[in-house]
Amino acid sequence: MSEYAITLASVVGRRATPSQASISDEQLLKAVGGGDHDALGVLYDRFGKVAYGLAFRILRDRTLAEDAVQEAFLALWRSADSYRRERAKPSTWILTVVHRRAVDLVRREEIRRGDPLESAPEPTSGPVDEDVTLRSRRVEVQAALRELPEDQRQALELAYYGGYTQSELAERLGVPLGTIKSRMFAGLAQLRKLIPEH
Repeated sequence: MSEYAITLASVVGRRATPSQASISDEQLLKAVGGGDHDALGVLYDRFGKVAYGLAFRILRDRTLAEDAVQEAFLALWRSADSYRRERAKPSTWILTVVHRRAVDLVRREEIRRGDPLESAPEPTSGPVDEDVTLRSRRVEVQAALRELPEDQRQALELAYYGGYTQSELAERLGVPLGTIKSRMFAGLAQLRKLIPEH
C-alpha cells in the first residue's frame, strides 16, 4: 500500500495484540518506519486522543482538528524512520508533528479566507506616484513568478506569501532542506533577471 493510500480510517480499526501492547513507543516508531501498518494503528491508539486534543486547542474546529491529526499520522508514516531518540521522546516527537500540522492548517485557513493577492487593497497613504510605482512593481513580480518553473515558484510563494520557513517547506513538500534552498536560490536569481531594476 502506498503512503498516499494510508488513511486514518485504515489504522483506527486495528487493535493492538497483547504482544504489540507491550512494545515501547520507540519500537513502534521503528516498526512504522519499516512499513508496519499495525504498528501505526497501535501508535494511533496510544496518542490519537491526546493528538486530537492538542489539534483542537489550536484550531478550535472539530473537522480541522481531525484533518490535522490525519495529516500528522500520514507524516509519521512517511518519516518514522527519521526519528532519533537522542533528540526527543517518542511522545514529544509525535505531538510536535501534530502541532506543526495544526499550525499549517491555521495558516492554510488564513490564506484561504484572505483575499487573493491580486484583489488585495493597495495602501492609500503616501504620494500617488509612490502608489503607482508599488502597483506596477507588484504586477511585475507576479508576472515574473509565473515564468518560473513550478517547483521554484511554489517554494518562493509559500515562503514569502505563506510565511513558511525553509525547514517547514522541506517538511511540508517532502523534500530535503537543501533542495528547498536550491529552489529558492535559483528562483530568486531568475527573478532578478526577469524583473527590471528601477
